[in-house]
Order: sequence, then C-alpha cells, then structure tokens
Amino acid sequence: MDYKQTDFSKFGADCFPGLVGIEVVTVTTNSATGQMEVKKSHLAPNGYLHAGSIVTLADTIAGYGCIYNLPDKATSFTTIELKSNFLGTAKNGFIQAEAILKHGGKTTQVWDVVVKNEENGKTIALFRCTQLILY
Repeated sequence: MDYKQTDFSKFGADCFPGLVGIEVVTVTTNSATGQMEVKKSHLAPNGYLHAGSIVTLADTIAGYGCIYNLPDKATSFTTIELKSNFLGTAKNGFIQAEAILKHGGKTTQVWDVVVKNEENGKTIALFRCTQLILY
C-alpha cells in the first residue's frame, strides 16, 4: 500500500492513538509531527504526566513517519526497540512531538523524537526507536 496518500489526521482515529487524543500535524519525507492535549487521564496518580502518555505520543508519531517512509515493496513495520529520557513534565495544555528519521535502511529505520511542552517550549522527553521493516 502507498501510504503517501494517507490522511494521517484520521489514520488512527479509531485505534489507540485516537483513544488517547493524539493529533497528527504533519507526516512527510523523513519527519513527522503531532501533539496531544494533556488531560487528567494522561496523568499518573501523583498528578504529573504519566511516562506512558509521552511514549505513546512519541512512538505514534515516529511510527507514522516510518510508515510514510517505507522502502519500495515494504508492507509495514513493527517497533523492535525504544528508549526514552524524561527531562520534564506538563500538567495541562499540549505536548508536541517532532520525529526525525536518522536511519532509513531496507530492514530498519531509526527515529529520534523530541517531545516539548507547548506552553514554555521546554523539552520534556527525548525518545529513540528502531523499526523493523516488514515485507
């Protein structure tokens, strides 16, 4: 399937990304961006943004970038490794993710994602994932 014609703003609306409220802003060659409004359901019981919420946003945006940038004859991908460093938080407003393709091979892709607090522009997480390309 050619994902270049996909409307990524609707792509995962009825799946987990839609359930948590991820909004896709752009998906292009070698990059993708998205955002998520911080809601109470994204917080841990201590009142701070749950790490899983941040990872969900970052992994989703990197995944959409990956699927858009699949090599010829590839059909899909799966995440085989991910790592996150958490540097801050947000209790409300929006968090934004910008994914950049760092390696685009025939068998794997590596994506870096920076997640920021929209209100103050501070980086709240650095994320890297490796995607296995499926044929």
